[in-house]
Amino acid sequence: MSNAEQGEALQSALHSSHEELGAKWSDFGGWLMPLEYAGGGVTAEHEAVRNGVGIFDVSHLGTAQIVGPGAVAAIDAVLTNSLDRIGPGQAQYTLLCNDQGGVIDDIIAYRVSDDELILMPNAANCTTVLEILRAAIPADVQIHNLHTQTAIIAVQGPRSAHVLAALGLATDLEYMSFVSDTFDGVDVTVCRTGYTGELGFELAIDAGHAVALWKALLAVDGVVPCGLAARDTLRTEMGYPLHGQDLSPTITPVEAGVSWAVGWNKPIFAGKAALDVQRAHGPSRRLVGLLASERGIPRHDMVVRNASGDDIGLVTSGTFSPTLHQGIALALVNADVDGDVVVDVRGRSLPCTIVKPPFVTASPKA
Repeated sequence: MSNAEQGEALQSALHSSHEELGAKWSDFGGWLMPLEYAGGGVTAEHEAVRNGVGIFDVSHLGTAQIVGPGAVAAIDAVLTNSLDRIGPGQAQYTLLCNDQGGVIDDIIAYRVSDDELILMPNAANCTTVLEILRAAIPADVQIHNLHTQTAIIAVQGPRSAHVLAALGLATDLEYMSFVSDTFDGVDVTVCRTGYTGELGFELAIDAGHAVALWKALLAVDGVVPCGLAARDTLRTEMGYPLHGQDLSPTITPVEAGVSWAVGWNKPIFAGKAALDVQRAHGPSRRLVGLLASERGIPRHDMVVRNASGDDIGLVTSGTFSPTLHQGIALALVNADVDGDVVVDVRGRSLPCTIVKPPFVTASPKA
């Protein structure tokens, strides 16, 4: 059995490199990954990405190759977004929903050709996603799980293109596109994607060559290693949803405000009937941003109330914004709620204002 099947946390190919940097660890979807590093901590890592450049090991994210006659069409009949919107060399944010319209996972799809694409699901959901897809697609379309064979390093921040150029890697990519390149004679896929809102890239390489790439990136002046705690504060500032909190099998894309990731004109995809009904009638709840008016941090599962003291929803994600120096959150609340609310922070009413994310403006894209 694998480590995951035995209940043991999986480790990235970069684990020893993180240990050398004094990483503090946490479980992410069954993977032991760096939360932050010795030195500056989360705030310094966060600011490095907003103002310069940081690198993250995101190898816990799933990687799967779908290949065979009409592979793209087969997957397109299951996932929400329309793969016809993109061509070879382009990527797309999409969702896998259940029959009730809830989100089983949110996924990045990379279209290689009509007969091949790469999917990147979340770590905890990778096995489930691939099992559902295998059951839904023709037998001559093969799914290869490359999760543990592939390392992914995210290079994020205004100076990220400078860092890639220093290693001789491609940087002239449009957002949500990718190219094949080489580093030190080894194949690497350069993706113009990320989860921070800043200019950024994700580098996919065979796990056996990950340490050399990681160390080469760190050797470029100004590069800061960043843990997944900073990745969370960065994505929350941008209002990007996190599966398991802001998206889940009981939260639909309509409720979460990601209807743009649904190909409404497609004849079929998983959850279409339920989502069509919800879209037509309007959701009873919606995901909003909350900006704290006083000192305090709204946290996951804290109750949101209106001025009359009525429970109107729950915080789904919350953190302290290093950029704003304020508490911020995403919350799922009654659809008709707007304006000022309060969050129950361990018995104290924290005044908050409903706002539309992003909470901060990312740096201009180079």
